[in-house]
Amino acid sequence: MSTPSGRLPTGAPLTPAERAAERYTDGEWHRLHPATPLLRGGIVFIALFGFVLSNLRERLISFFVGAPNYGGDPLDAIYDHGWEGWALLGVAVVLLLCFGAFYLSWRMHSFRITGDAVEVRSGILFRTQRKARLDRIQGINVVRPLIARIFGAAKLDISVAGHDANVQLAYLGSSLADGLRADVLRLASGVRAAEAAEAEAAVAGTGADGAGPSRAAAVGDLVGRRVNEFLAPELDPNAAPPESVVKIPPLRLLGSLLLSGFTVFVVVVVAILIWGASSGAFWLLIVVLPGLLGSASFYINRFTKSLRYSIAGTADGVRVGFGLLSTSNETLPPGRIHAVEVLQPLLWRPFGWWQIRIDTAGHSREKGAAGQPNTTMLPVGDARDVSRVLSLVLPGFATDEHRGLIEAGMSSRGRDEFTGSPRRAAWIRPLSWQRTGFRLVDDAILLRRGIVWRSLAIVPLARLQSLELEQGPLDAALALAGARFHTVSGPVRPRLAAIDAPTGVRLFEEVSARAVAASAADRSHRWGRTTPDPAPRPEETP
Repeated sequence: MSTPSGRLPTGAPLTPAERAAERYTDGEWHRLHPATPLLRGGIVFIALFGFVLSNLRERLISFFVGAPNYGGDPLDAIYDHGWEGWALLGVAVVLLLCFGAFYLSWRMHSFRITGDAVEVRSGILFRTQRKARLDRIQGINVVRPLIARIFGAAKLDISVAGHDANVQLAYLGSSLADGLRADVLRLASGVRAAEAAEAEAAVAGTGADGAGPSRAAAVGDLVGRRVNEFLAPELDPNAAPPESVVKIPPLRLLGSLLLSGFTVFVVVVVAILIWGASSGAFWLLIVVLPGLLGSASFYINRFTKSLRYSIAGTADGVRVGFGLLSTSNETLPPGRIHAVEVLQPLLWRPFGWWQIRIDTAGHSREKGAAGQPNTTMLPVGDARDVSRVLSLVLPGFATDEHRGLIEAGMSSRGRDEFTGSPRRAAWIRPLSWQRTGFRLVDDAILLRRGIVWRSLAIVPLARLQSLELEQGPLDAALALAGARFHTVSGPVRPRLAAIDAPTGVRLFEEVSARAVAASAADRSHRWGRTTPDPAPRPEETP
């Protein structure tokens, strides 16, 4: 049975992957996937192969086509001087050094997961150690590049609040990465692992009886697992209820890419190119044509990266996944979202499409869908998708009353239950003054603005850092004021302009009081606990 926010209950039984990953959360140091040196250092071998191939190109052309040999080939010089043995020895030494360095790097790169942190130490000559506290985790991203998927490996990127504070485990076994993500989230939520007796019973029940599988059967099983990993859906159907999953149709995704600001730029460039060709300025072809060809790869890359995009509610937060060849899926625990913005570009308005962006205290190093930052929760969706996504990221907005407020904030022209700007604001906001407004509801504030680019920002008061009330000379002459709601750094800029000055003062006082109360009552950092944290003991006075 799912919770009102569309998430599965936290008491669900552990999956086999989570059971297998439990032994890595014992507080001891463990090593990464054996193929890590190849996956992380393979670029060196690619560079060496490219160097050798570039020096063999003339010899290959001569061999296949019969072109004349003009000399200058390094291999000819080696052959003429009789240095073949030394050259082979040099290549062997370089390869041995590379393999030795990669192996030593793998041996010196280890991680451990304790009850309060994830630690990684690495380096051969210069040692580094990074530590991510569980209560500071903002999200966990499992990334599977195409080459890594062939080896059954994945990266685990743990986003932590702070500048350059992320901890990355690259690479782990694919199923192990999924299991470790679940275990780390369970530790961070305050839910302890299963009892040791159950784990021992599970291990004892899986003891080997008789002879092990044959080598052919083992190879067949390995190939079968790799094929299943490629064909399996991004999100395990058991991890989220089907009604909470939001998907993007490919045609809508393609339309949103074509109806973007970049397309407008491309159309302008093509128009200039046609004008230049008709007027005899053919040099424009040399300057502009390579960029136009590159724009085609831009569209293809964004489209393929956004395929299989899905958003769903799980027991440990919101899961966002995407990717066709290289895949990525990130889990954002409850209470880690500091601000949400629903926006609509002008070209999307006839189709009723919207986009959702968020602010979080930490971001994954990997790019999100369509090469966008991982702060984009919904690249494109209709009003129903927006309602479902908001009910996942802000569970308190899952009621019919809140849905009505969201719809008014998205498309209303003003003069409704939102507190709007006075008529005199038309002197400085002639187009958008009627739409500008705010609404305080429960422990959040809704900010509506924009007539060309419609925007609705939602700020949970428990995440508000500070509030600024400003008034310039023109605002003072019209008895107006502006407000800025400061959260963590991100794409969302919660602000209001041209509101009534006395109303702004009252807003400042009310938001300040509510923010303090909401922050004191917030328990989302330990979302798995059924009882509140114990209150601090008062200090004794003499």
